[in-house]
Amino acid sequence: MRKIFTLAFLLTASIALSAQNKATVTVHGDEPGNIIPKEIYGQFSEHLGSCIYGGLWVGPDSDIPNINGYRKDVYEALKELKVPLLRWPGGCFADEYHWMDGIGPAADRPKLINNNWGGTVEDNSFGTHEFLNLCEMLGCEPYISGNIGSGTVEELDKWIEYMTSDADSPMSRLRQKNGREKPWKVKYIGVGNETWGCGGSMRAEYYADVYRRYATFCRDFSGNHLYKIACGASEYDYNWTKVMMENVGSRMHGLSLHYYSVENWSESKGSATEFTTTDYYNLLGKSREIDEVLKNHIAVMNTYDPDNKVALVLDEWGTWFEVEPGTNPGHLFQQNTMRDAMVASTSLDIFHKYTERLKITNIAQIVNVLQSMILTSGNKMVLTPTYYVFKMYNVHQDATYLPTEVAASTKSVSKGRTLPMVSATASKDANGKVHISVSNIDADHAQTITVNLEGISAKSAVAQILHSAALQDHNTFDNPDKVKAVDFKDFKLKGKTLTLNMPAASIVTLELN
Repeated sequence: MRKIFTLAFLLTASIALSAQNKATVTVHGDEPGNIIPKEIYGQFSEHLGSCIYGGLWVGPDSDIPNINGYRKDVYEALKELKVPLLRWPGGCFADEYHWMDGIGPAADRPKLINNNWGGTVEDNSFGTHEFLNLCEMLGCEPYISGNIGSGTVEELDKWIEYMTSDADSPMSRLRQKNGREKPWKVKYIGVGNETWGCGGSMRAEYYADVYRRYATFCRDFSGNHLYKIACGASEYDYNWTKVMMENVGSRMHGLSLHYYSVENWSESKGSATEFTTTDYYNLLGKSREIDEVLKNHIAVMNTYDPDNKVALVLDEWGTWFEVEPGTNPGHLFQQNTMRDAMVASTSLDIFHKYTERLKITNIAQIVNVLQSMILTSGNKMVLTPTYYVFKMYNVHQDATYLPTEVAASTKSVSKGRTLPMVSATASKDANGKVHISVSNIDADHAQTITVNLEGISAKSAVAQILHSAALQDHNTFDNPDKVKAVDFKDFKLKGKTLTLNMPAASIVTLELN
């Protein structure tokens, strides 16, 4: 990168512009890193707006094609995405959710008011059985968020017994009465959510003791082993992480973190679709600051836990804009553009670097809420640009990380941040195939990107690209295929060098053979 800047400074303006449109990526195939856990590609489903009702679930009597109540089109799209982990029922909703209201015959379940999200009245037809059965259908791990804000230790204890015990016990018999003979396997349990805010407005010191109490009663039943995740910090609150590591330590298996690409929570978050190129760069600058945030939280954890016994769990991340005009402000329904796709690809590139400590991430959220994979309206469904990023990147799940170096031009953005114009990541799967993902962040210029393959032999390659004419482009119910991944041919492989000609604001994933 220093060489590029030196040339740009010394040569003429025209030559400098040319230099800015070239970049180099070096993939160190001879220096393999950690396995990228598939759980890095986790999803989040909260009772919020139409994420559950109308998104994942329409009920078995719906005119919308469904599989035992699950939307058929959404289910098939998620199956294609290879979702590894799904978090439920919240979010803020979790700390007002009482699980016994969501079991038994649907007609007998009490209604509830969703006080956190728009005051919507829900009928509880989607509960524990519906969620865990969906996870089995998708082949993914369930991640249950327990209610410690308005619930009790006994309530959470009995929920875990209900889900996972095969003993001749009251909760196991109740589950069987409700139609599930064998228990489910439930690995991940979140002990509260955002306890510093909507989960109880607690101090870190107080929550540490609350966690220790609740976690004591989160027991293993019938060979099911719980992975207990404590509520962690919001963004830059490194003291919260310090207090939890000091006072809880190895009593937790994971410590959560939340990070959204929002600059100032007290101001307008802006439109999801109407934004300038400057807005785009500033948002990417904020989203890529997760690199520094992860590094700093990990440094605190390393001080108390040098053996990496406690994982960092980024169980909420993504973009957050103002809702679409005419929609309920409490439902957080937003569109999804190429800008969101760039946030997704560059964030995943960063996550891959930290998997020695970072074991799980959950983008918010899976359907119809914030930076979702899928949007629905009535019987219509569209896949978002972010969906295509996750689909292009799922080749990295459970693959071995290959360290990459990027030499590219940079841009100064808001808050004194510096934004590189290229991002990249690479991995080798269990079959020995190498996959490389490259993002041209530059909104205005195509780039010729040279990829040096160190310790990698390949005879051919295939690739896909996600790109559209404008950053603001997005898929609508009337035009569902405006932005989607297609085959990419504008590259050359010669020996140990790949040369890509990437259009402005585009994402490419290559498979080397």
